[in-house]
Amino acid sequence: MKTLILLAVLGLASAAVHQHKLSWRPSKKIQMIRNGEYAAYLEYQRNLRATSPEVLSNLPQNVNDFGDFEYLGNITIGTPDQSFIVVLDTGSSNLWVPGPTCKTNCKTKSKFDSTQSSTFVKNGQSWTIQYGSGDAAGILGTDTVRFGAKGESQLTVPSTTFGIASKISADFKNDATDGILGLAFTSLAVDGVVPPLINAINQGILDQPLFTVWLEHRGAANNVGGGVFTYGAIDTTNCGPLVAYQPLSSATYYQFKAAGFKLGSYSNTKTVDVISDTGTSFLGGPQTVVDGLAKAAGATYDDFNEVYFIDCAAQPGTLDITIGSNTYSIQPVNYIVDAGNGQCLFAAFPFDFGGFGPSWILGDPFIRQFCNIYDIGNKRMGFAPSLQK
Repeated sequence: MKTLILLAVLGLASAAVHQHKLSWRPSKKIQMIRNGEYAAYLEYQRNLRATSPEVLSNLPQNVNDFGDFEYLGNITIGTPDQSFIVVLDTGSSNLWVPGPTCKTNCKTKSKFDSTQSSTFVKNGQSWTIQYGSGDAAGILGTDTVRFGAKGESQLTVPSTTFGIASKISADFKNDATDGILGLAFTSLAVDGVVPPLINAINQGILDQPLFTVWLEHRGAANNVGGGVFTYGAIDTTNCGPLVAYQPLSSATYYQFKAAGFKLGSYSNTKTVDVISDTGTSFLGGPQTVVDGLAKAAGATYDDFNEVYFIDCAAQPGTLDITIGSNTYSIQPVNYIVDAGNGQCLFAAFPFDFGGFGPSWILGDPFIRQFCNIYDIGNKRMGFAPSLQK
């Protein structure tokens, strides 16, 4: 996979714009449904919650409850480079990869060996991240992190603190990734670790303190190009003219206000907090609203798999989200997902933050339709139409 093309160097030599190309694969949820494994996975999750309520009631990263992603990128760590495939996740803030002491569930993973890096600085502080669908734990270390594959132009961020996992749960075992690269704010990071991209901004490495995400619609393809993260600039190649900016209501996640959701005859006009999350492959929201949207689309809820099935040929019209004074319309091609075997899904799921945090997760269906501009410096989100090929 080609990664990280240096686009321009403007002003100081150290300030630049970088592009990070992605690969795409079906989400874990879609793969398990295709293979008839998802119901068993849900039962595992229910048992986990039943046995560990005191842990799961205080999840620091519970936006990732469904552990579901589609878009992957390459990074390297250390000197010389050690390569890893990671989830580029705007819904969390920590970077971690497995270390050599990670045995269980790490057999197929690339592992960071600190003894092989001349730039590694030992930290030794222990860390644990409990996701809704799994957990990871280990120690912290500091080294040079590079966004992109070895041998390509890379965004190089020296002195970056990251997690070296000695344990990951079974949920991560069969994922096509080695770890997670969180791109949200330091305030969301476990143990207050400065995220790699925030570290790059603090060091003045980027032209502007922002990045743009363009996600490509790939249908039923697998392991193909999936989009571009552009660090330091607005992507004007893959994205149309800016529609508007919306101020963040909380600089933890990329959280902002939305004033309504509508599909066909159903609408809900309650103003709520939402987040933009590249690490979630569906839209997530309150049960009653998601049920209303799904019913209006002609989708039927399946209790066994806990998903909404919909006719693959359905054309329910746009799913409209009101943000500020603008309406953002998601086309069916981006919210109806091919699950294989002649089945399609309405790409939304019900969830509840328990009264804390955002009410909605605007995952990949929204980001495929509209480029999302994460303006860290001005604490705002921008949206522009995606120029799909």
